[in-house]
Amino acid sequence: MKDLTTDTPPLNLNSFTPRQIVEALNRYVIGQKDAKRMVAIALRNRWRRQQLSPDLRDEVMPKNIIMIGPTGVGKTEIARRLAKLAQAPFIKVEASKFTEVGYVGRDVESIIRDLTELAINMVKTHRLEVVQQKAEQHGEERLLDLLLPPPPPRPGFTEDTREASTQVAHDSHETTRSKLRLQLREGKLDERTVEMEVKERSLPVGMISNVGGLDDLEGNLRDMLGGMFQGKKKKRLMKVPEALKHLTQEEAQKLIDMDDVVREAIAKVEQTGIVFLDEIDKIAGRERTMGPDVSREGVQRDLLPIVEGCTVTTKHGPVLTDHILFIAAGAFHVAKPSDLIPELQGRFPIRVELSPLSKEDFVRILTEPKGALVRQYQALLATEGLTVDFTKEGLEEIADLAVQVNERTENIGARRLFTIMERLLEQISFEGAEWPDKTVSITAGYVRERLKDIVKDQDLSRYIL
Repeated sequence: MKDLTTDTPPLNLNSFTPRQIVEALNRYVIGQKDAKRMVAIALRNRWRRQQLSPDLRDEVMPKNIIMIGPTGVGKTEIARRLAKLAQAPFIKVEASKFTEVGYVGRDVESIIRDLTELAINMVKTHRLEVVQQKAEQHGEERLLDLLLPPPPPRPGFTEDTREASTQVAHDSHETTRSKLRLQLREGKLDERTVEMEVKERSLPVGMISNVGGLDDLEGNLRDMLGGMFQGKKKKRLMKVPEALKHLTQEEAQKLIDMDDVVREAIAKVEQTGIVFLDEIDKIAGRERTMGPDVSREGVQRDLLPIVEGCTVTTKHGPVLTDHILFIAAGAFHVAKPSDLIPELQGRFPIRVELSPLSKEDFVRILTEPKGALVRQYQALLATEGLTVDFTKEGLEEIADLAVQVNERTENIGARRLFTIMERLLEQISFEGAEWPDKTVSITAGYVRERLKDIVKDQDLSRYIL
């Protein structure tokens, strides 16, 4: 079987082919070939669009996708890994948390505002990494100034003697400073304390109650008031490593242009942003009753302008949503995609069904991905000196039990493996550190012995597995 754990070199985003995108997704998500192909084509189409002439480029709209399938089969993971692969701003939201204006809930435009904030942090982090080395040098110099202030000019000398005296003092100061710099880099000054001036940013807490819909207002007020309060400084005593870190951060902030960061972030959101709308089936269906469901169609109508393309006002400026890729997902056990309002259906032209996971899929999920569950538990228990080996038969038994429990109770897909593995390794996790024999083999017999009572008792398995 192909080993997917080895790190492959990062792909050049300008030469991503759909096949390469699928291969990269295979390292994290098992199965779901059709869904991977669809998202790979959608990502590649973004690159293709950038190669077009400007007049035609604006006419090409993203082909939004609806993923249909039970929980735990990889819908969210595919979208999340796709965004990480493309280094694109990505946000996951649950459609059911929004309600139409007039009901308690969040305004749907907050999706784009949150995505913009994420993009700004993303660009800012990248810029900070670029200037990190220079910031460390500047921070080190400022810290040395605190540890060894420059000598003041000495009064009472003639001009000639003052110059000679100043030169001697300067040479002596530089020699001492070089020694201090060497000690600082070697960690010999880590226990020393310095006094620093730091900016204080204190704001009244609980000014606005945490009511849905007021979060953006509170954020804007805090930014406004932050500008009034942040000028106040206070002195603090810090250990040298903490002071160096603080000064480096201050210098890094000075080296980046935040206006340029915001411009780049907004461009990233508009051209490469991805919004994952989970639980879209929860807002499907027409209004036939009074009560909690009254706002379902209202949420769809509120979502429609954003998905179709509109301008959302944020505190950083207007953001166009015309070319943001929307990926919706839902189990659609009760509702169907056709229960969405026609206008919204038209904005999601691509529909792909994700298949339930088989026993073979569960075995692959346990072993193949980079962060496979088996490797996670082996690494965790290795910190206690325990070596946990899973036999092939043991893994197949775990997968078989996961399939059985999913069939008897609710089908929660690969998430069932979390509950089974936790129950299976409970005794080892609790007592293993005290065992003289630090090697444990997880065989099919061990799995059956640990889980036989729970699996047999259907009522008990509903609670425990």
